[in-house]
Formats: sequence, C-alpha cells, structure tokens
Amino acid sequence: MCGRFIQKAEQKIISEEFYIAKFINDVVTSYNVAPGQNAGIIINRGNNVYVQHRWGLVPSWAKDPQIGNRMINARAETAAQKPSFKSAFRSRRCLVPVDGFYEWKRADGYKIPYFIHHRSKRPFSLAGLWETWKSPEGSPLCTFTIITTDANTALRTLHDRMPVVIPPEKRLLWLDSDADVHDITPLLRPCDSSELLFHEVSRMVNSPNNNSPQCIVPVESDSADTFTS
Repeated sequence: MCGRFIQKAEQKIISEEFYIAKFINDVVTSYNVAPGQNAGIIINRGNNVYVQHRWGLVPSWAKDPQIGNRMINARAETAAQKPSFKSAFRSRRCLVPVDGFYEWKRADGYKIPYFIHHRSKRPFSLAGLWETWKSPEGSPLCTFTIITTDANTALRTLHDRMPVVIPPEKRLLWLDSDADVHDITPLLRPCDSSELLFHEVSRMVNSPNNNSPQCIVPVESDSADTFTS
C-alpha cells in the first residue's frame, strides 16, 4: 500500500522534472503527507498543471465525503472496473510527484518505518486518479488516490504492495485522457528493484504531527527514535 509520502522539492525542480506549464496552487512541502491532507498532483489540461487535491478519493456519486478515508489507494488489478475508480481511470489520471514514501515492516509485534526514495535522489511520479465531488450546496471537493501494485523483489521484504511508479518517458501517456485503456494498463506494474533505495527511519513518522527533515534521517544517526505513535 502507500499510506504516507513526502513532497519536498522546490517549484523550480518540479517544473523542470515534470514540464509544468502552470502552478494553480502553491507547492506543497511536507515530510509526512498523511491521508486526508492536501498534496500536490499533476493533471493535464492541454499542458501539465500543478494543483492541490485532498488525499482520499471521493467519487462524484458519493453521498458522504467521508468515503474518501477508505479510498487513499486503488488496486491496479481492479481500478479499471471498480465503481469508485473506473470513471477516473478512464479520463482523470494524475501524477503524484513525490520525493519518497514510507512503508512499515512488521517485526516482533510492532512495525518499523522505512523511507523509500529514487536512486537518482530526484522527485519521481506515482500513478494517481482524481475526482471532483460537489456538496449538496454545490461546493467542490477535489480529491485523489494512489494506485498500488504487487511489490517488487526488494520492497517485498517490507510489504507485499507498493505504489505504481510512472517512468518519465510514460508520464505524458498516463496523463493523456484520450489514451486507450489497453495502452495504459501495462504501466500498472512494479518498477525495477534497482530504481528505489530504502532505509529504516525513526518511529516519529508514525504520527503525522511530526513533519520535519528529521523524518527521513537514517535511524542509525537519528537520536529521535524514541518517538512512537
């Protein structure tokens, strides 16, 4: 799964990496983005646009926006068919630019957090879907979800699922709302194990209230490992 991630790259780097034509909202800087919080995503409106949406997809037909609490991830195997996601999968795909994400490994009755990042140390893109829900009063709520797939060989030592990583050369295809689903589906696979690196971090990340560069420091050099959720 994907339950936390970080967005720390500056606007200039995001613009260069993802060819952003316009920033609708300010760039999010967070070392511990949690479900229910706003995060930056990239959508295509003729050109790539950076916007903020809330994490936890709320389908347009939902009666209660709280359904988004259960929709932070969409499984690659069923996203094209599941009622909550199939409409967005066809025409409202997005990229979630991240500098890394967290995963927890179960050991001896508790969970150990790990920070996972790209080998290049550059921001990379996770596959996402977005929706706009309107309240009975007509107020819009823009939300997104992250697509997950089977973990690659390396990350399988931590968890059996991982987010789908869209490689740079396939980003325009993923964002193209007119793209054929048959061309999109092959992208929903685990990335090569060599692309991502990971290390253990402090349990301070267990609480979304902890949000600082200290969250991603390797635990060996982190004196703050006494934090717990």
